[in-house]
Amino acid sequence: MTEAVDLSLLSFEEDIEKAIEFFNGELAIIKVGRANPRILDKVVVDYYGTMTPINQMANISIPEARMMLISVWDQSQVKAVSKAIEAANLGVNPSDDGRVIRLVFPALTEERRREVVKDVNRLTENAKVSCRNARRDVLDEFKKMKKNNELTEDELASLEKDVQKMLDSAIEKIDKMSASKEKEVMEI
Repeated sequence: MTEAVDLSLLSFEEDIEKAIEFFNGELAIIKVGRANPRILDKVVVDYYGTMTPINQMANISIPEARMMLISVWDQSQVKAVSKAIEAANLGVNPSDDGRVIRLVFPALTEERRREVVKDVNRLTENAKVSCRNARRDVLDEFKKMKKNNELTEDELASLEKDVQKMLDSAIEKIDKMSASKEKEVMEI
């Protein structure tokens, strides 16, 4: 086969990997009643005119399963970090004593667990759609190549099968990740 086919397949693989990585990152952010420093990844603080992620201006530790301790290096920024966490609407209220910020995560109710599972299912479907879109794009490229007589009918059919196998593998991986997160959420 041609170099163009190899490049298209490589691009397809990269797109699928990116979708799975993004999905994994989104799953990591979902809280399940336990302290997880990843929920702070998207929280930024105005630090002397620069929007700075909390993990770049503080130590984040988990002294207990449902408590997070944030030790801000620059003590003058404790209030700003606390306000940024409140503004991020994470579902936890920060309490600070002027030196450290504590986040206590409440145990999830059954109703809240079901909502979180719905969020996981929505993210799962988005990841699958992203992978399917990548498949559509690569198959469109192959059909153009066939139209331009760069591929034969048999080569096109073979490539379609290969792409479908890759997609099926990715979807299976996404489903396993989703099932694992669902199980984690529903554990009491």
